[in-house]
Amino acid sequence: MLITIPDLLPPDVVRQCRAELEAARWTDGGLTAGHVAAHVKSNRQLALDDPAGARIGALIVDALGRNPLFMSAALPARILPPRFNRYEGGEHYGFHIDNAIFQVPGEPARIRSDVSTTVFFSNPDEYEGGELVIQDTYGEQRVKLPAGHAVVYPGTSLHRVDPVTRGVRYGSFFWTQSLVRDDGRRALLLDQDIAIQRLIQSGADAEIVAQLTGVYHNLLRMWSEL
Repeated sequence: MLITIPDLLPPDVVRQCRAELEAARWTDGGLTAGHVAAHVKSNRQLALDDPAGARIGALIVDALGRNPLFMSAALPARILPPRFNRYEGGEHYGFHIDNAIFQVPGEPARIRSDVSTTVFFSNPDEYEGGELVIQDTYGEQRVKLPAGHAVVYPGTSLHRVDPVTRGVRYGSFFWTQSLVRDDGRRALLLDQDIAIQRLIQSGADAEIVAQLTGVYHNLLRMWSEL
């Protein structure tokens, strides 16, 4: 299940974040890669304790909590603090699957990476290349969204970032542990939630809506993990 979220961050917030990212101190992204990913990863990242990253990450998490589509699609139990990367001059990240488990910085807790999210901070006309390429059951999906938009996809997906051959690509990436581990079940719940909302908007019979809503919550009760 691959979902795009338009305008997760409004233009004024994007401009503020972009200015901070341009002024930030970037480090070698390979320092955070595992021994396998290090062979295909070429980019720069903010340090996990960078103050700019913490400020922008808080804005992103707040926006996610107010976004009905993200909440319905991801069913978040916990969101790992967002991280930030920068690609230019041919930098890229070859095909890989993200780690299944991540340590929460500064805490003993760990989260499972059920759902991956990328938020774009560069507009498509500002750079060439740099597409996020995600393999799913329908083939390769190539994603290059306007600044402030986000894409949400299963953490189990094989994906890559193509080389950036002109300009600079700024982005944020992070993972969510979902209440529902299985992507297929999350997709079914999202489809049902969307259908229920459309029925409500169309003025459908309240008893039918109540019955379908009950089915949704009973499935969520059956499949969720707390």
